[in-house]
Amino acid sequence: MSDISDIYEARYWQMLEDGRIECRLCPRLCRIKEGQRGFCFVRQHIHGKLILTTYGRSSGFQLDPIEKKPLYHFYPGTSIISFGTAGCNLGCSFCQNWDLSRSQSMDRMQAEALPAEIARLAKRRNCPSVAFTYNEPIIFSEYAIDAAKACRELSIHTVAVTAGYITHEAGKDFFSSMDAANVDLKGFTEQFYHTYCKARLQPVLDTLMYIKNETDTWLEITNLLIPGANDSEQELHAMTDWIVSNLGTEVPLHFSAFHPAFTLQSPKATPLWLLQKARTIALSKGIRYVYLGNVDDPGMSDTVCPGCGSLLVERSGYSIGHYGLNGNQCGQCRQEIPGLFKG
Repeated sequence: MSDISDIYEARYWQMLEDGRIECRLCPRLCRIKEGQRGFCFVRQHIHGKLILTTYGRSSGFQLDPIEKKPLYHFYPGTSIISFGTAGCNLGCSFCQNWDLSRSQSMDRMQAEALPAEIARLAKRRNCPSVAFTYNEPIIFSEYAIDAAKACRELSIHTVAVTAGYITHEAGKDFFSSMDAANVDLKGFTEQFYHTYCKARLQPVLDTLMYIKNETDTWLEITNLLIPGANDSEQELHAMTDWIVSNLGTEVPLHFSAFHPAFTLQSPKATPLWLLQKARTIALSKGIRYVYLGNVDDPGMSDTVCPGCGSLLVERSGYSIGHYGLNGNQCGQCRQEIPGLFKG
């Protein structure tokens, strides 16, 4: 196969009068000189065009449980093929996949896979879904969209695990191609995003509102709680109030434990009591489905019927135990449970 990534022209850009290209994929609006790359590293100005240098190239494929994304209301108990590329349009000091997101070398791109090949791989493995994950899929948006189209032709679902840092124009194309998304809401202050992520909060909030209110994409949210950084009661109250006011009470919310990573080696891992406090605050605001991740706390990853209290999906790690749903209904009281579930 020819190296298509060297010639694939990206979308979402315009040429400026001074000869630079302005990339309009994400809110950074990088202005890129000939030969240079944007902040994400994978979008490069070559001979007057913006080239996506990772199109058709993957850092590898992995078969995962869908709960690992995490997605708890999107076909729980099924498998998903996960893949990513390299680079990121955020600069998080606590990145868990920093070897990919901050990679400055295409040597990480070990596998070549065109969109149709990804769909066929999922079909061969009897895998109902494909996830764009590991690094930020927004930066390889054109590749992900084409892969999603190929997957839909074979009745394969597609999932984006993303920080949601995208312009409205590009977001319309990207999320209309995805069946589900888990958006990482990293904190709830502009100061946190500026200090820890080299980004801004408001574009992420705009993305969340767009997905929930203007698309059919199933949405779940993850918030990584970092002690002393984004865990104050004031911030947790503000975030959960915003979620209820703008997204409603039925979007699943995952509070995940921080572990030292990349350049953020302190503080220590998030204590269990802090995650439990965050969950209590979210539940007190009326959010119906609040889960804890990256910790061993029995029952805190189970799905329970908000109507009768019946156990609907029992989880131990990424494994499913008791399953009490009948389609989208509680098997006991028949209350509708939001999400997409096995029939």
